[in-house]
Amino acid sequence: MEKHYKKEGRYSYYEAGEGTPIVILHGLMGGLSNFDTVASYFSTRGYKIIIPDLPIYTQNILKTNVKSFAKYVKDFITFKGLDRVILLGNSLGGHIALYHTKMYPEKVAGLVITGSSGLYESAMGDSYPKRGDYEYIKKKAEDVFYDPKVATKELIDEVYESVNDRMKLIKTLTIAKSAIRHNMAKDLPKMHVQTCLIWGKNDKVTPPDVAEEFNKLLPNSTLYWIDNCGHAAMMEHPEEFNRLLEEWLTNTHLSVHKS
Repeated sequence: MEKHYKKEGRYSYYEAGEGTPIVILHGLMGGLSNFDTVASYFSTRGYKIIIPDLPIYTQNILKTNVKSFAKYVKDFITFKGLDRVILLGNSLGGHIALYHTKMYPEKVAGLVITGSSGLYESAMGDSYPKRGDYEYIKKKAEDVFYDPKVATKELIDEVYESVNDRMKLIKTLTIAKSAIRHNMAKDLPKMHVQTCLIWGKNDKVTPPDVAEEFNKLLPNSTLYWIDNCGHAAMMEHPEEFNRLLEEWLTNTHLSVHKS
């Protein structure tokens, strides 16, 4: 991924490929590498893949909220000179994508969310304050996936470091509160953008009934399930995730060479 990583002005981001732009938003504990397979697949199939580093831990505490992150994404899309994009978000990234679509519908050609917050938040805020206990953090990280082996030591160490960094912990809790405050239930019926929901059948963080609720409330949504899959489908079943996403892009005419 390094060779496609750029720093320009206040933005750091990954960019590869040419064509229809897909802007990918990572989650709270996630990074750009969570989307490795998605990026390498679609960047060779007529899409420009852009993954900005979201300023989750670097923004002023007063701007550490869903609404400010949505504005950051809008400013980034403008900075890149893009007109309308397909937004793809996992977990908190999904929530930011939804809020961005609510605020700037003219910027969004299509929306893809997987394991998104925005309707059901208890999973985000209840478990992080327990600092210092590595085994507890390990269990929490493993719970994100259907197959606990996906939670590598590197990934667990990263989460552990975040919750033991006092400022990062405060910001994590601030974001969790913001996610609850920015519940999208009332907004979704007014959002007519074509939306793809790809959900793990075994997601413990945002369970399957959350996906069903999103599907019911969003007027133009299609819901796809992946079996034996937790909260981060693009990491656990990347090939299946790509296949479903490509099918949806084709069905909704958002695929290559269509505007």
